[in-house]
Order: sequence, then C-alpha cells, then structure tokens
Amino acid sequence: MEITTTLKRGIPILEPRGKIAGPGISALREKLALWIDDANTPYLLIDLTEIRKVDSSALGMLLNAHINASQKGTCIGLINVGKHIKNLLVLTRLANVFQCFQTADAAVLAFAPTAQWINGVSKQLPMASP
Repeated sequence: MEITTTLKRGIPILEPRGKIAGPGISALREKLALWIDDANTPYLLIDLTEIRKVDSSALGMLLNAHINASQKGTCIGLINVGKHIKNLLVLTRLANVFQCFQTADAAVLAFAPTAQWINGVSKQLPMASP
C-alpha cells in the first residue's frame, strides 16, 4: 500500500491507496503511529478517496489508532468516506467514533480554526464565542 502525506494549513492528511487489508493494515498503522506518537499534532486526517477495500481488521486498527490518539490529545477525522466504508462504520457502530468529512477543505476548515501553528507546533486557541 502506498501512503502519501500532505499538510494543509498545518494539519497532516494521510492518503492511502489500495486496500486497507492484510499488509496494508500494518503500513497504515505504522504511519498513524508516527504522527500520533512523534508529531504532537492535535488533528490527523485520513483521506479514503483511493481506498478500494477495508476489512474488519482494518476497522479494529482504526479504532485502536483513535483510542491512542485520544489519549495523546489528537483527533482523527476521515475524508471522502465511500458508501461501502460508511456502511461498515454504521454496521459496526463506529460511525459516531470518527468525524467524517466530504472534502479535505471541509475537514481542515472544521479543525484549523481552533489551532494556531507556529514553526510547525500547534498551540490550541479557545473557540470564539458566538
């Protein structure tokens, strides 16, 4: 599995391609762990546009990544969740665990207003009052 990473307004977006099954699970787990453990980022996005298949082990890995991320203060969001994957998330009752977004721009807009990035380090800002 090929996984590229881009930064948009300081928020890392992982873009896996292919199947999140078998060896692909380990590759994505390792990449997620690097960002969760080492980058000290409050937000992490996974763009599922190019994912053709997700199995139950992949869902378990995503759930574990979510738990690890939450313990370190990182929120994981999913972008471009296809119908098949969305159905799996609903069936496994994980749909409420992950924030899902239609586009990367929508995800970044939802996350970025609460963070200020200085020299690659995120500093949390309070949300503006209505």
